[in-house]
Amino acid sequence: MKLYSTKNFQSTSVSFEEALFKGLPEDNGLYLPKSWPRLSDSFWKNISSLSFQEIAFHMASALLKDEIDEAQLKGIIYSALDFPVVQSRLSDRLHCLELYHGPSLAFKDFGARFMAHTMSHFLKRNKQVINILVATSGDTGSAVAQGFYNLPGITVTILYPSGKVSHLQELQLTTLGGNVRAIEVDGTFDDCQALVKQAFLDRELNTKMNLSSANSINIGRLIPQSFYYAESYARLQSAGRPMAFVVPSGNFGNLCGGLIARNLGMPVHEFIAATNINDVVPQYLSTGIYKSRPSVPTLSNAMDVGNPSNFPRMTQFFDNDHESVTKVVKGCTANDEQTMSTIHEMYQRYGYIACPHTAVALKCGTLFHDNNSDTNVVALGTAHPAKFKETVDKALRQDIELPQPLLDVQSKTKEATLIDNDYKAFKDYLTQL
Repeated sequence: MKLYSTKNFQSTSVSFEEALFKGLPEDNGLYLPKSWPRLSDSFWKNISSLSFQEIAFHMASALLKDEIDEAQLKGIIYSALDFPVVQSRLSDRLHCLELYHGPSLAFKDFGARFMAHTMSHFLKRNKQVINILVATSGDTGSAVAQGFYNLPGITVTILYPSGKVSHLQELQLTTLGGNVRAIEVDGTFDDCQALVKQAFLDRELNTKMNLSSANSINIGRLIPQSFYYAESYARLQSAGRPMAFVVPSGNFGNLCGGLIARNLGMPVHEFIAATNINDVVPQYLSTGIYKSRPSVPTLSNAMDVGNPSNFPRMTQFFDNDHESVTKVVKGCTANDEQTMSTIHEMYQRYGYIACPHTAVALKCGTLFHDNNSDTNVVALGTAHPAKFKETVDKALRQDIELPQPLLDVQSKTKEATLIDNDYKAFKDYLTQL
């Protein structure tokens, strides 16, 4: 697989391995494959007979077979993705794809663990070491921390916005220690992301530290996020209805994962990009004008993004043609009041407990479901509701139970370095490690 920068299709092609470790092209674009392999019609026709790991292996092999041999790739898949994907049926045509049954209880375990094991494969082969930088608005940090924890040859530095992640999320990403370090930034997620991007464009720093990224800007994170869309399709294929996926969206990496599955041949009716009031992409879909703006804090904090880093990727899937984008991707927005009412409504109607991000998707999914009688609607459940216990308890007017991993983390001590939103302070921290 050869990849190019979204800022220049004619730019020099790079291998998946090079893109994986560089994170960003030098022109500050984003990597995408120059061409997409298409899995056979028979694969999609017979997909329901395959396990999730088998589906993931076939999809990964189509993209990476030239760089990772079959036995090693299968080992990566089965080691990294050793937890279940659960699809809950709420009604005849409304489903929730639960992606939070991995180690950090969030969907980002798929991307982080696959990426960590793939990087480890290449590092062992090449006898190298690297420093991972990642910005997080919550779940990315804990997933990356868990995925890379104590892997040899890898040091991880996680930046998160002070006071803007939930208490349990903060404990998950600040209590591991070992090769994982946390930086608490006096700013927003967008500020954290900007610091990471600036570091990658700093040649002096890159030369000294051999930096790489684990954010959804890295193509290695996106590829495994396509696998669970195909798993959902496999389990609903027999219904014989068109499928629409409702995707809680912040940086839009998750939705790009769905577009990868579509490019590999997965039949899909459309995607609904579900955001909170940080709705720059739904506004673009409606008007054709993209205008970033500072993010606004909400209850669904992992989606508080005012300039989604994967937006150029999303539009590049459609050759940057707005009309083509809107034929496949629709926009929908839910505010905090609607988020809270949806958490309550899903429990009252179906006995189902959703986190705030999943509730945004379920709100938009319910609207789509009610207006499309022939379509199976799948809302993506991105985090265990107990990770947002205070909000969910308030919406349900009851005390929900914590799963064991969250009970365990409560007894641990936070270890993080607080810095100003300043690149020099960040660089000084890194170079003094």
